[in-house]
Amino acid sequence: MRVLVVEDEPLLADAIAEWLREETHAVDLAHDGEAALERIAVNDYDVVVLDRDLPRVHGDDVCRSLVASESDARVLMLTAAAQLDDRVTGLSMGADDYLPKPFAFPELAARVLALGRRSRPAAPPVLRRAGITLDPARREVFRNGRYVPLSKKEFAVLAELMRADGNVVSSEQLLEKAWDEHADPFTGAVRLTVLKLRRKLADPPVVETVPGVGYRIS
Repeated sequence: MRVLVVEDEPLLADAIAEWLREETHAVDLAHDGEAALERIAVNDYDVVVLDRDLPRVHGDDVCRSLVASESDARVLMLTAAAQLDDRVTGLSMGADDYLPKPFAFPELAARVLALGRRSRPAAPPVLRRAGITLDPARREVFRNGRYVPLSKKEFAVLAELMRADGNVVSSEQLLEKAWDEHADPFTGAVRLTVLKLRRKLADPPVVETVPGVGYRIS
């Protein structure tokens, strides 16, 4: 999934991003509300982890802007304001979830994963297709009962293909969801990752190339 972390404390922002990347998510960072709005305008995020007390543009205004734009991104509000009234206010303005600081990183990751499943047509917790079983929470993949060890990018690409449920996913879409904003759009990373994925999934071939369009699991 593509996640935007908006947090004005650089050390905390880096720690959150690193943890989520370990969970195979593609993560971008913004340290103020203005930068967040700029990234949201050009990138298609599944989840936005949003601090409320941001410089330049307040986190509440970022949340309202997301809701007004009818974005599919889900908002996890992350803030030191933990009183009941604060939580109710955050949820009332359009946040999908609210996690007070301090927090446990595993809980944050679990909430992001749950929100990501809701940012597009509902997907089951465990994905199954063509003999492949993919468990996002455990980060495990099996094919016909055989465990398949995958790198983080291979797992992220396979997850996107599985969520598409047989529909074609373009290279651009895979790059958008599995890599962060620093990825070169002209790179061969997607093609190379799909090649490695095919080798690890073994025969019979299951990842189909649709010439000029993209990839799908047939």
